[in-house]
Amino acid sequence: MSKYRKLPVEIEAFRIGIDYIPDWFMDKVTSNEIILHGKSSGFDHYNDTKCDIKTLEGTMHANFGDYIIKGVNDEIYPCKSDIFEKTYELVE
Repeated sequence: MSKYRKLPVEIEAFRIGIDYIPDWFMDKVTSNEIILHGKSSGFDHYNDTKCDIKTLEGTMHANFGDYIIKGVNDEIYPCKSDIFEKTYELVE
């Protein structure tokens, strides 16, 4: 079996219910590709904020504190924070 290493690519991400919600996410909410649940307006932070994201693999659910990633092809998907922190590092 061959081994592979991920290419060093930069992505955009935020934590749902914790970080400010970026425009690229809200554009998908407006087009109904993402269903946002909870009271978050983009500025306020609530621990009941969550969302459902329609992807090519089906609808994926993100809970409060999960990272929402905008991928290299502008796809959007959730990632649990423990996995995100093992996979990505902050770009300065």
